[in-house]
Amino acid sequence: MEELTPMDVPTYSAEDAPVPEGTIVIERASTAQDLGPKLNRTAADVVRFLLTNGEMVTATQSLTDEMIELFAEDISAQIKLVDPGEEQEVELRRLLEFDAQGEEGDEWPTRPPVITVMGHVDHGKTLLLDRIRSSNVVEGEAGGITQHIGAYSISRNGKSITFLDTPGHEAFTAMRARGADATDVVVLVVAADDGVMPQTLEALDHARAADVPIIVAINKIDREGADPQKVMTQLSERELVPEAWGGETIMVPVSAMTGEGIDDLIDNLLVVAELEDLRATPDDRAAGTVLEAHLDIGRGPVATVLVERGTLNVGDPLVSGAAWGRVRALIDDRGESIESAGPSTPAQVLGLNDVAEAGDGFVIAPNEKVAAKVASTREHWHRLASLGRDASATSGGAKLEDIFKQIQAGEATTLNLIIKADVNGSLEAVSDSLKKLERDEVKLAFVLRGVGGITENDVQLAAASNATILGFNVRPDRKAREQADQEKVEIRTYEIIYKLLEDIENAMLGLLEPEVEEVVTGEAEVREIFRIPRVGAIAGCMVTNGVVTRGSKVRFLREGTVIWNGAVSSLKRFKEDVREVQAGFECGIGLTDFQDLKEGDVIETYEEREIPRT
Repeated sequence: MEELTPMDVPTYSAEDAPVPEGTIVIERASTAQDLGPKLNRTAADVVRFLLTNGEMVTATQSLTDEMIELFAEDISAQIKLVDPGEEQEVELRRLLEFDAQGEEGDEWPTRPPVITVMGHVDHGKTLLLDRIRSSNVVEGEAGGITQHIGAYSISRNGKSITFLDTPGHEAFTAMRARGADATDVVVLVVAADDGVMPQTLEALDHARAADVPIIVAINKIDREGADPQKVMTQLSERELVPEAWGGETIMVPVSAMTGEGIDDLIDNLLVVAELEDLRATPDDRAAGTVLEAHLDIGRGPVATVLVERGTLNVGDPLVSGAAWGRVRALIDDRGESIESAGPSTPAQVLGLNDVAEAGDGFVIAPNEKVAAKVASTREHWHRLASLGRDASATSGGAKLEDIFKQIQAGEATTLNLIIKADVNGSLEAVSDSLKKLERDEVKLAFVLRGVGGITENDVQLAAASNATILGFNVRPDRKAREQADQEKVEIRTYEIIYKLLEDIENAMLGLLEPEVEEVVTGEAEVREIFRIPRVGAIAGCMVTNGVVTRGSKVRFLREGTVIWNGAVSSLKRFKEDVREVQAGFECGIGLTDFQDLKEGDVIETYEEREIPRT
């Protein structure tokens, strides 16, 4: 009888049916069945409207933001789109027994200030921090550009100070904004020989939005052509009037290269922090911000956090967004294990079940059961949100190499991309920057965005969805490369974000230069490390694939991530110098200017060949 019963006939609303007054809250990825009743319409009304506008949907299919907004505009309804689970977040916070504001008590002890260093790219921010903490970070950055947030603590006259180094390149706006949100005082670094630049002004806007004191460090005063007075004048036009001119802004001339003015800068920071009267209780359950997160194959998900209140202890059940876990280990900014981290302390957290989202807050849950429930609920809503956001990613689309042909044929197309990066902050910055390159004839769809090396699964997904794989500071392993050749999947890897954005934009415009193809010639696995006086570290290796040649270019990989580029400076078989070593043989490899060798690392040799584009 059920089979013989006629199907329900679609019912449509009357043309003059009233529209709910005020702003209606609609969750992203809602179906026609969810959307219709909220706007006093039926699911059939929504489906019919979208069909007449060229969108083939069903009543139970998740709708994109554009579809929902289009229907709302047609019936003149005011709506507000929210992520799935946003309204439920209030209940989750109640479960965590978490008060976001918290009453700051006068009896609470003072805490170290959190100082954020901001400024334009190449104005010397990281070198300035190097001088302050007597380290050398800048050599590890691709092209000398900071591409992550670094957090460091120093002690001066018995007082601790925490520094955050934020990237200066415009693509890392979101990361820089997070730095400003987590800070107490901003140090705005401006080069005396360059003056105020676009990212200087952007950093200034973030600092003002965070409503925190600003101290200006006028760097590179040792350079020829340095003009601190010009910088002061430019900043005065932006309402930062120096104290020397009767204003309120402290401006300190410094030289990160020679160390001049560094002590004066730190003393001024301590004075400003003392005036701010920063306090936090170390007795509560810890809460704070995730500054950065990445997947370490050896250690699992690793999150760099800044504790804002309470004390974070090893063994605490931590939850951040959809990630949770019992804190297995805490590592400070110098790489040493610690048992606890108090207010204003940066630390790496090990023990989470997934990679946390950079910029999310974290809190210690009352117990593991609550932490797991909150994280799984958030993960469910995040998954629903991504369904609507990337609904069109796997339908059709084109690879990078086919884009220009389709543009020339007058066809609008979608460029499908799989993006893999070394850390979450870089992934976010790359994704946001790429979305800005969209134009009417070319849309971008992200089939997958993830942290970690490029794997065979990524290649399979790219082949199935006709996508191009972009790797930022990560590399494919040998099996992934071989599969990409078989499946004819294009993999492009980059270490500097300028190059990545340049290539994608040029591809859209059909202006790609002759391609320089990197051909991997050999791979060797580090089996043992030999320390030789006056020579340094020599890697005892087994060549696992191809041929390793003396003088060839080298990428040094640790768990799929590029940590150094250079060349093979020496190559030996036993005690004899040799020109090359074939697969299956052992050898000793010396690298130019690189000593941080570990067993299990991979030395990848390659050569570059120019391929003219047809």
